[in-house]
Amino acid sequence: MRLFLALRFDDDTVDELIRLQKTMGDAGIEGHFVPQENLHMTLLFIGEYKNTDDILDLMEEIRFKPFHVQMNHIEKYRDLYTVVFSVNNELDAYVRRLRRTLGDGGVPFDRKKFYPHVTMVRKASCKTDHPILPDRIPDVDIEVSRVSLMRSEQGKNGMIYTEVGGTDVR
Repeated sequence: MRLFLALRFDDDTVDELIRLQKTMGDAGIEGHFVPQENLHMTLLFIGEYKNTDDILDLMEEIRFKPFHVQMNHIEKYRDLYTVVFSVNNELDAYVRRLRRTLGDGGVPFDRKKFYPHVTMVRKASCKTDHPILPDRIPDVDIEVSRVSLMRSEQGKNGMIYTEVGGTDVR
């Protein structure tokens, strides 16, 4: 089973992300817009791994207090459009602890550098060379109080992400 750890968002944040997708569409961007139920920030990609209980137990070892993150800007990377988040020391420290704990626990994961973003459009193209997008995104204060272990499966109409479990602020 393909697994990853993620931040999921409250309804207000998802509504803002959907509004930004509409802004992208209005600017001439086309492609596979990520469905609202799949909008998330990946903290760590594990990939194929069978024992979710091992991961959930290790996640429970990592204590954290609630903290806040903020969306910053829209960015194009290859054939993706993403919403990039502002630098956040608490988020970065949590991801470092997460990587260290899972690594020490023998859970393999992708070691690419963490880049806080939400993928908005995949296989993107644009009718114009330079779509007009906002330079900055309005401040949306997002409280982080839960980290989710997610399963990724290929569905009939694309990927389906399902929460397997998670850990809350303690």
